[in-house]
Parts: sequence; structure tokens; C-alpha cells
Amino acid sequence: MGRGFKGPFVLADGRPVHDAGGSEAQELAFALAVAVAYLRMLEAGGIELDIARNALSLGLSADADQFLTMAKFRALRLLWARIEQACGLTPQPAFIAADTAWRMLTQRDPYVNMLRATMATFSAGPWRRQRHHRVAAHAGAGIARSVRAARGAQYAAGAAGRIQSCQSVRSRRRFRRHRDSDAATLRGGMVAVSGYRETGGIFASLEQNLIQRKVAATRAVREANFARRKEVLTGATEFPNLQEADVAVLDAKPAALAPSGEAKIKFDALAPMRLAAPFEGLRDRSDQIQQETGARPKVFLANLGAPADFTERATFAKSFFETGGIEAVDTGGFTDPATLASAFKASGAALTCLCSSDKVYAEHAAAAAKALQAAGARHIYLAGRASTQEATLRAAGVNDFIFAGGDALATLREAYRVME
Repeated sequence: MGRGFKGPFVLADGRPVHDAGGSEAQELAFALAVAVAYLRMLEAGGIELDIARNALSLGLSADADQFLTMAKFRALRLLWARIEQACGLTPQPAFIAADTAWRMLTQRDPYVNMLRATMATFSAGPWRRQRHHRVAAHAGAGIARSVRAARGAQYAAGAAGRIQSCQSVRSRRRFRRHRDSDAATLRGGMVAVSGYRETGGIFASLEQNLIQRKVAATRAVREANFARRKEVLTGATEFPNLQEADVAVLDAKPAALAPSGEAKIKFDALAPMRLAAPFEGLRDRSDQIQQETGARPKVFLANLGAPADFTERATFAKSFFETGGIEAVDTGGFTDPATLASAFKASGAALTCLCSSDKVYAEHAAAAAKALQAAGARHIYLAGRASTQEATLRAAGVNDFIFAGGDALATLREAYRVME
């Protein structure tokens, strides 16, 4: 730097924590703790703090949660300013690199990645007081298109300051939520940074696997939410398209944060993950079955009553099973068990799912289940929660109930086991 070179030269990168499934507060804390460690190293090397801070850049991931991403980047600037003040420095805008979040990307229906990347870029873009902002849109749709989308989204985000001046009631409410998210993220980051300091700094925390354990716990909760589809990824865990054309996606994956062979400290790696991967694994299994047999595994939707009775739950069941690559065979409404059994046999499906309203279930579900079981159904599902009729329905042949908030991933994995 004394020879006229301008920084930044080192990156305090929180993105490995985000890639590994960590929370926004954990990502912020990691980036800031690494930045503080670098400042100490540079100062120990004889570089003044006012110069050392310009040698640093900070890295975060931007994902499709608009307000939480905006809150995170704002919190980073505020936290970094407090660190500068604690060092006796007058705060200056930080040099920040932002990448599209790896964990939100999908291989299936990859064009939706363009929408997620656009939202991520837009969400990170308003903080233009930073000296540098970069978003790489690894959208799985070709490098040129990804770069063009990232650039265009940042241009659009440049006018985002106007949103903050909007005086409508709706905008004020939404920005109050943004402010609350920002405050929560800020507090979380401060607590986590303090925790790293108490354990001897960021490198000691890594060596003790403190960070890895906390990230793993957060990741487990996040994965459980996606398995239950409480949080969704369009095209992967919700609204799948089994008829989509094959799309060549970029063969890219972030490197795990792990010690090299020459590293002085040893610690467990922070391995990157994609939230859609478990569902995509089932879709891959479906593709393999189709290649081997000429047809995908199927579930017959045994719709009972009139369309007004079954449409809502039939739509839910179709999305539920097809997220795992099990093709739903939709039908008209049935009231006659014999006709239903005949249609099931003709479908070639091994599985079936009863779909209708609670009122129709009370009148027809037990008889329908008995007819389907007699027709050779290997497993009978019912769309809806178990009710007071659960014992009667199970005795009639219903094996499982599928509903919003249930463990979809476990149910789909078991479905493949049943079909083996």
C-alpha cells in the first residue's frame, strides 16, 4: 500500500456460513469477526488502522428474501461503523462484495433462478453508499444471460431509494417490518461477534468447531422447514413441472470452508448445501425409473364428489407428489366405488390419494378406500389431516394423511420404498 496500490486486498467473507445453511446473524458475525482478526494482523504488521481498513472488503450472500436481505446489508454497514468507532476511526463506507445465494438455487426449473437472482440483486442494490457492489447471478441459464441479468437488476435497484420516500400506508408498514428485521439482525450479529471474542477470536472458534456446531443447528431447522414445505422454492418444493424441457445448467459449486494441508489450525469444514437438493434427488430417481421402464411412478388422485369438493385438495396433492417426481393422474369426481376402482386399475398407478372435502370424506371415503384396496392399491393416502374418523378410515385401508406442514420429504421417500 505504501507503493501506491489501492485495496482492498483481503476479503472477510461471510458467504461460506450462508452457503452452509447459517442464519443472517451468523453470517454477519462471521464476516465481521474475520475482518477484526485481519485488522489486528495488519496492525501487528506495522500498518496503521486508518490504512489497514482500506485493505479490507466484506462479503455477504444476497437471497430472494427481499426485506431480510436489505436488513442484513444495512446491518453490516452499521456494525462495521461501530467497529471503526471502537478503533478510534471515523467511519467510512465499507467495500462490500455480494453474491447471489448458492443455497436458494435449483437445478429443476432453473429459469426460476433468474427471478430469485433478480430479487436478490435488487435487495442488495439499494446500499449504494458502499464503494463497490457485485452480484454474480449463477442462475443456471448460461453465463452470458446470468451476467446480463445481474447487471440489469442492479440498474433497476439504483432507483430503490424512491421506495423509502413513498408515503403510502402500505409502504410505511412494509418498511417498519424492514426496520424491525434490521434491528433483530443487528442484535443477532452483535451477540454472535461477542461470542467469538469470548472464545479467543474467530480462528479459535473455528478450531473448537463452535461456529460449525451453531451453523449445523440452524441448518437442521432450515432443512426441516423445507422438508415440510413451510418454506418453499418454486419449481422444486412447490409447483413442480414434470414436463419441463432439459436445461443445461452451470456445473458450479462454492468451495467448502476447510483448512488446507498447510493450515496451522485444523477444523471441520463448513460445507455448502442447496435447499432443493433432497427433492431434486427424488426427481432424479423418477427420471431413472422413466428411462428404465418408459413411465414415471404415478399416484392416482381419487377425487370424490363434485369439482367444488375436491379441486383444492387435488391441486395440493398433485403438487405434493410431483415435487418428488411422482406423476399425479388427475380424474373427475367419483361417487361409485366400483367405477373408482375400475379407473384406478386403468391408470397403471401403484399409489392413490383420496381428495375431497371433509363432508364428502364422511360419506364416501371409507367405501372408496375399501374399493381401492381391493383393486390392488399398494398405498392409500388421504389429502387432509386425520380427523375423528381416522380409526374408521385406517380400518378401511387408508395408510397415510398428507397435509400442509406435514413432512413431505419423509412421506415421498417412503412412497418410493413402497413402490419398490
